[in-house]
Amino acid sequence: MATLLEQLREFTIVVADTGDIQAIETFTPRDATTNPSLITAAAQMPQYQSIVDDTLKIARKELGKDADESDVVTLAFDRLAVAFGLKILEIIPGRVSTEVDARLSYDTEGTLEKARYLISEYEKAGVSRDRILIKIASTWEGIKAAEILEKEGIHCNLTLLFGMHQAIACAEANITLISPFVGRILDWYKKETGKEYAPTEDPGVISVTSIYNYYKKFGYKTEVMGASFRNIGEICELAGSDLLTISPKLLEQLNSTEEALPRKLDPEAAAKMDIEKIPMDKATFDKMHQEDKMAYEKLDEGITGFTKALETLEEMLKDRLTRIEGETKVNNAAADIFRVYDLDGDGFITREEWAGTDVVFDAIDVNHDGKITPEEMAAGLGAAIRLVEA
Repeated sequence: MATLLEQLREFTIVVADTGDIQAIETFTPRDATTNPSLITAAAQMPQYQSIVDDTLKIARKELGKDADESDVVTLAFDRLAVAFGLKILEIIPGRVSTEVDARLSYDTEGTLEKARYLISEYEKAGVSRDRILIKIASTWEGIKAAEILEKEGIHCNLTLLFGMHQAIACAEANITLISPFVGRILDWYKKETGKEYAPTEDPGVISVTSIYNYYKKFGYKTEVMGASFRNIGEICELAGSDLLTISPKLLEQLNSTEEALPRKLDPEAAAKMDIEKIPMDKATFDKMHQEDKMAYEKLDEGITGFTKALETLEEMLKDRLTRIEGETKVNNAAADIFRVYDLDGDGFITREEWAGTDVVFDAIDVNHDGKITPEEMAAGLGAAIRLVEA
């Protein structure tokens, strides 16, 4: 029998919810999505350090040595998001979602400026905007920004979506795709009620099912991509959704489980349902949002969480920038010292050329061949500086 993942792919587009390029290579999804938390995790993996370091160095070079560290890091973050996006696009055939700074969630103009910048960076790298989804929080201001971007041919993925009012506003704004958060809805209800929920009763599953049926009933083109899953039961209950974005851990579980997977969501069935259409404007949106305690709290919590993740990444980048620039200073100083002692210019400092003590020479001459190389000089000077700092 085929695995759950193989069956799921027959009627749902599978998206990898990760910034880990190796995981994407393993599961070969059509699309991929990232956010600051995922990029932070990926950026700390040894195999991606060169991407982080190169991005910081280029940002520093562009802004100049006198530029404020915070400005360098801000530029580097945007470039890093694009850099990971470009790496992912080398692997997948479809689209990658790249997120706008969560701190701009209630700023329509700021969101527009940042989204256009991110698209310009992709286009400079030779990537068509059709392969990019700009990820924006589903506030009224974010939805209005996305509506403008869609008219400019910049496709959007509206995230942190918890309520029907958000979904309807996105559909009426002709947004390309929405990401309703299944698991976070479940988390809220479990905390609120103290109950455990079977997949068929899962409030997140019920919410996304309602949104899917509403969209198909009224012929909206906006795609539904369920996100933020806690278990594969939720995923199976949403089989048939336009897309599902799934973490590597759950993808592995789906890929290792062999059992029948019936389609649960179907556009033809939805078209026959008796569903009331709700016209959406800002007043209606605000009223419904205030009345939906779960959506209100989870949207606020999500923006706060994404902001904190972004700030964590910025601090990590600041620390990395400091270390890189410290290493550069050490290497420059070492090169200057090396030129002073390399009297004959042959690329080595012999014991005869060395004017210091034998103890220092022996400490720097790591392989004890009687010669100090530029690399040994840099390493020795760096060790000395770290000893002094300690």
